[in-house]
Amino acid sequence: YPGIQHNREEIEMSNRCWWPGTDPLYVSYHDEEWGEPIHDERLLFEFICLEGQQAGLNWITVLKKREHYRKCFKNFEIEKTARLTDKTIEKLLLDKGLIRNRLKLYSIRSNAQALLKVQEEFGSFDKFIWSFVGGKTLDGKRKQPKDVPANTAESDSMSKALKKRGFKFIGSTICYAFMQAAGLVNDHTSNCYRYKELKN
Repeated sequence: YPGIQHNREEIEMSNRCWWPGTDPLYVSYHDEEWGEPIHDERLLFEFICLEGQQAGLNWITVLKKREHYRKCFKNFEIEKTARLTDKTIEKLLLDKGLIRNRLKLYSIRSNAQALLKVQEEFGSFDKFIWSFVGGKTLDGKRKQPKDVPANTAESDSMSKALKKRGFKFIGSTICYAFMQAAGLVNDHTSNCYRYKELKN
């Protein structure tokens, strides 16, 4: 990652969070993205939408389809996604490269529309979303897997605020997964080499 070069083969599994296992795509996502603080509007939008697509599924399922989602949803460019027509989305429901759930696919457009309103209200989605953690990454201080919660008071508040503004597939558990992925909380376990790299 920026300024840090790792040879993944040199990093034993015992020095990494448990959840990526040995899947190269999962390991790469863990090592290079998960928990890295995000402030880019487009990328925040992408992450929050993909977490919603995961509902009821394993994250690796979404991760494997991520590039195709980018292709189908205008690289998650917010204004372009907000303008997608019903006809376009109905066509996407036939695409085997996506999770073909009507409500989930339509939620990407509605989330884009809701996000544009948040930008008008707060100046940026980044400013709004980081306000739930006081503008800086929370230190999870998780020693082992059982210490990692499914949701927190912060994710409860975020979920409530997003639902109020029209976002879909945005329950507290999904919000917490988003917080972990986008670096609002550092939930790498303390034995993981990334925990120390990302620690404030």
